[in-house]
Amino acid sequence: MKYLRYGPKGSEKPGLLDADGRIRDLSAVVEDLTAASVAKLGSIDPERLPLVEGNPRLGVPVAGIGKFIAIGLNYADHAKEAGLAPPPEPIFFTKAISCLTGPNDEVMIPKGSEKTDWEVELGVVIGKTCRYVGEADALHHVLGYVLANDVSERAFQKELGSQWDKGKGCDTFGPVGPWLVTPDEVPDPQALDMFLDLNGKRMQTGNTATMIFDVAHCIAYVSRFITLYPGDLLITGTPPGVGEGQKPDKIFLKAGDEMHLGITGLGEQRQKVVAWRNLGDEVSA
Repeated sequence: MKYLRYGPKGSEKPGLLDADGRIRDLSAVVEDLTAASVAKLGSIDPERLPLVEGNPRLGVPVAGIGKFIAIGLNYADHAKEAGLAPPPEPIFFTKAISCLTGPNDEVMIPKGSEKTDWEVELGVVIGKTCRYVGEADALHHVLGYVLANDVSERAFQKELGSQWDKGKGCDTFGPVGPWLVTPDEVPDPQALDMFLDLNGKRMQTGNTATMIFDVAHCIAYVSRFITLYPGDLLITGTPPGVGEGQKPDKIFLKAGDEMHLGITGLGEQRQKVVAWRNLGDEVSA
């Protein structure tokens, strides 16, 4: 099943995508799509749900994400383009929950930024509590898979001390969706093609088969140090082709750019890049 949330920011409604690619309204079944409500939905006949007219905005497909954890340098070719050796153990960091945004919402360059970059990634939404979970059992704790763009500001990340989080959690730096895809539709998370285009030019091409540490290993490893709860989001690294790795000259995002990215079976995203503005109390997800 492909679950989604649609509507204006802060007022999203629950829905799903039927076999014909049409949005069906789940509002009469659940109040919102959370890890708990998705786990209880069971078998639903999409044809019995009302059709949603038009082309509404899509939000983050799961509400109530508690933690946003990311794995760094998890593709050998990406580590190489960054000038770094493949890590002997998974590197992980956090992205601020406040950076979460819908899959096609604008990406905003932070104030003072000159090195904002892109990263197409496979994301995993946790469905059952993970605490010292073994690799063999790790995928049984997955609620579903999502497409994510780990937008990053490289100067903030690498030139202002050693804390990667500084360049990872800026407002709008966490586009997620369009859908939460249940594991029955993703039989092998290590066999998914992925891409990202910038202004119509292919920048990233990869496959999750080339991860240094596979999804099960990442879940198990993080659960040794941080308890993962239902609804937490873990993104698992990016293939080569980020702006920082372009040759002969690095390329970074600027206002007016457009990103288009996707992963097999998980849908696609399109984001326009805009200059910084004061969001005030605007709801991000």
